[in-house]
Amino acid sequence: MTEPDGPRLEKTPKPEPVQEPVQEPVPEPVPEPAGDGSPRARTRTRIAVPAWARRVAAVNEAWTFGVLVLLVAFFTIAAPNTFLTAYDITQIATNAAIYLVLGVGMTFVIIVAGIDLSVGSVLVLAAVLSGEYTVHHGGAASGWGTVTVSALIALATGLVWGAVQGLLVAKAKVPPLIVTLGGFGAALGLAQIITGGQDLTGAVSGKLQHTIGFGKLFGQIPWLVVIAFGTTLVFGLVLAWTRFGRYTYAIGSNAEGARRVGIAVDRHLVLVYALAGLLAGLGSVMWLAYFGTTSIAGHSTDNLKVITAVVLGGASLFGGRGSVLGTVIGVFIPAVLTTGLIIIGVQQYWQDVAIGVVLVLAVYLDQFRRRSRDRG
Repeated sequence: MTEPDGPRLEKTPKPEPVQEPVQEPVPEPVPEPAGDGSPRARTRTRIAVPAWARRVAAVNEAWTFGVLVLLVAFFTIAAPNTFLTAYDITQIATNAAIYLVLGVGMTFVIIVAGIDLSVGSVLVLAAVLSGEYTVHHGGAASGWGTVTVSALIALATGLVWGAVQGLLVAKAKVPPLIVTLGGFGAALGLAQIITGGQDLTGAVSGKLQHTIGFGKLFGQIPWLVVIAFGTTLVFGLVLAWTRFGRYTYAIGSNAEGARRVGIAVDRHLVLVYALAGLLAGLGSVMWLAYFGTTSIAGHSTDNLKVITAVVLGGASLFGGRGSVLGTVIGVFIPAVLTTGLIIIGVQQYWQDVAIGVVLVLAVYLDQFRRRSRDRG
């Protein structure tokens, strides 16, 4: 007989009992005798380094400050009676003041993994437009009203130029190297077109020169140094303690990740480049006050000096790392180097060579630190 059609009931196999793994006892480590002279014992011997020393060695600014101390010591020994006098210190601080203001803006740009090659030309263009206003409104004899308007023109010029470059980087997605290289040539070209390639005469008010340019706070500290210190303090706090600073580091570390967590990356980039332009405009006011001329042909290497200072200060050209404090130290390294070379009688042309070599070494050390950190 055939069985009727229908579902067949199959027997469910019994699950096999699961055997729990037997944990073998882990033998306790046997302490090795120290100082027995064996190769193994010698290999495992380590020098005890205090925790505070390890923390200091890990800070980029500590290494940069060490380089600055070595330079000061070298030139002090090479020219014991002429280097690091009170006059030298004042001159070094005054000459570094303008580059420090430019360096603060460049610090923000480099932290977001950007670059700005146009700071020197933007300074020139802002100085020319500011000087043109002064020439047509009283010249060297103009009052504080003209000084105020001309300073605002310089600041606005830098701000707008930087914002336009930021828009091209953020919105048009043009690499910052190309954008700012084009801005370098365009700003300098406009300045030369406006002036016919000649520095303006009567472009600086005497009141501006005798107060901001040559004046000193309490008769001791040049006003240029005071302005540079105030700018550094304000934007150093902004970078270290505000949301704007945190966003700057986040974008430089990982722009796409910053965008995914809700940071307006494009807007922030525009603001960063606008800030760099604004400080270039401030640098032009300081330059006019101190030197009394637009110096159209005198700023071709400003970008090199400023980038050198920022990188020497520990900022990474790959973004995500840097500080205003490091930039302060980095600005004084080329300033001390230049002054020291002049005092010991080195030709001026070798000064640019030395600064270029220092820049290459700084970038190499930055890459070496990155590789060491990735391996460690």
